Amino acid sequence: MAGGLCGPLLTALLAACVTAAASEAGPKQAVMPEEQSLVLPMTASNWTLVMEGEWMLKFYAPWCPSCQQTDSEWETFAKNGEILHISVGKVDVIQEPGLSGRFFVTTLPAFFHAKDGIFRRYRGPGIYEDLQNYILEKKWQSVEPLTGWKSPASLTMSGMAGLFSISGKIWHLHNYFTVTLGIPAWCSYVFFVIATLIFGLLMGLILVVISECFYVPLPRHLSERSEQSQRSEESVRAEHLQDAEEEKDDSNEEEIKDSLVDDEEEKEDFGDEDEAEEEEEEDSPAAGVDEERSDPQDQGSLRETQKEVEPDETEEDAPEQPRRSADTEMVEDTLRQRKSQHADKGP
Repeated sequence: MAGGLCGPLLTALLAACVTAAASEAGPKQAVMPEEQSLVLPMTASNWTLVMEGEWMLKFYAPWCPSCQQTDSEWETFAKNGEILHISVGKVDVIQEPGLSGRFFVTTLPAFFHAKDGIFRRYRGPGIYEDLQNYILEKKWQSVEPLTGWKSPASLTMSGMAGLFSISGKIWHLHNYFTVTLGIPAWCSYVFFVIATLIFGLLMGLILVVISECFYVPLPRHLSERSEQSQRSEESVRAEHLQDAEEEKDDSNEEEIKDSLVDDEEEKEDFGDEDEAEEEEEEDSPAAGVDEERSDPQDQGSLRETQKEVEPDETEEDAPEQPRRSADTEMVEDTLRQRKSQHADKGP
């Protein structure tokens, strides 16, 4: 009997111990914390940490499949960050649109390398081995840095970050109207249009008030003097213009008078020439008769001179012959000229 009772008691005790151990181990396993990520989330408040030291940043979106494929590789790269002496961070573009505008992110995922405030775009694959080689072999030195207005720390990109943050807030507000409150999308668009107009009017009013505050009006006596001076200047200008116009008119009249006088003189000259031509025409018949009478006489004298010249040429020496021949040529030329003149005047 005693041996039969001890067996069940022992089994019961063993079962109680096992259940107690299982109950103690279960809460311990449930309380065990998950493995902590070494990737630092970057926001608009702590992004300036990347200005010191060496960093690698990843821009992603929760809905992006390509971003989800590189999550495990990025976590592995962050675990080895201490060995590589580099810090690893990530930026959610949905939650931080300002940072996506500051880095001018247009594709996802996007990777950036930062070394002491100098930023470079990493365009390789998001695989751990490639990322590790990029840091160990210092391949980032061959990449052109983002300098000038392209730098995320520049004033231009700060303004871009502000615009992106405003657009992100507007997008969240639109989703709140359409999804949470169930308002139609066109009603949301009308609301934003009206809000934009009101905002523009308010900004214009503020600018007018600021200009009125900084604008100092002139005293009355100074304003009256300025008006009088302006009037006097205008009157002087008008007088100068009138004088100039009168001078132009006078010069034009003088030119017209001179041209008329010149025309009259030319007409008188033409009249005198006509009268002289008429007198010449009247004298031409009488001259023609005289010329006809003189032609036989000239021919006779020419013959006599030729007869006189022939015996003289035989008596004189050879050097004198060219002179006499030149004289005869001169006489013949004069006779020919006279005949031509008579022939012209005859008709």
